[in-house]
Amino acid sequence: MTEIFGVPLQALMGQLVLGLVNGSFYAVLSLGLAVIFGMLNIINFTHGALYMMGAMFTWMLLEYTGVGYWWSLLLAPVGVGLIGILIERVLLRHVYKLDHLYGLLLTFGLALMIEGLFRHLYGAAGQPYAVPSQLTGALDLGFMFLPKYRAWVIVASLAVCLFTWYMIEKTRLGAYLRAATENAKLTQALGINVPLMVLLTYGFSVGLAGLAGVLAAPTTQVGPLMGSNLLIVVFAVVVIGGMGSILGSVVTGLGLGLVEGLTKVFYAEAASTVVFIAMAIVLMFRPAGLFGREK
Repeated sequence: MTEIFGVPLQALMGQLVLGLVNGSFYAVLSLGLAVIFGMLNIINFTHGALYMMGAMFTWMLLEYTGVGYWWSLLLAPVGVGLIGILIERVLLRHVYKLDHLYGLLLTFGLALMIEGLFRHLYGAAGQPYAVPSQLTGALDLGFMFLPKYRAWVIVASLAVCLFTWYMIEKTRLGAYLRAATENAKLTQALGINVPLMVLLTYGFSVGLAGLAGVLAAPTTQVGPLMGSNLLIVVFAVVVIGGMGSILGSVVTGLGLGLVEGLTKVFYAEAASTVVFIAMAIVLMFRPAGLFGREK
């Protein structure tokens, strides 16, 4: 059996694939955070709770209505996005012009309330969610067997990230969003409904968190704590990539997932801290992040 630095190739590639799957979740979640911060100037601590909500909605749709995975890919993100729109209209709109700390504290409190509600209703223990029948089994790559569902997660996450980047960076709608971020009053004077754009941007961004929750449901135990366990890592990814940088979030999320996978092979004890070590190193030499702009 082929070995690299004393590690069997099959084991190494398996961890790399697992790292890429984790990196895909990091990328989609950090992408939503980057869009919200870049366009709305809000540090959104509810993101982990809304990711959990997407997974819980997926489980609830199957448990109570019999609606399966493929419909959940559409319905759960839309449901999370609508809840996000309600949060923006009722609460967040009042803190846009205030210091970042107010938005952070508000969204942190909301996250605790959402998590507490689901813990009260369903308990802290996770619920299983089966892989859809069309994606069971594995692909034989010669050097390893790649589970079909994990391959689907990677492909779907990359497609979502590419679509979001294209919409914001290459379309007229994205240009309007960027203009509204730079000068909202001037943009509104040109006849563009800036409050509506802000509302839809927040709804779409938290919908991405809901979509990540749907993708994650068959890979883990669906429960109220799944968002809080992941959010700190995702924030580290956003900081490393650069706050508000869409490209930075995607590249850094995928890259750190791979680094985390490699660390589990060669020095497993550091796997849970390697992301934060990377963050500390990046902040020492580039405080704005790898893809962020220095002010």
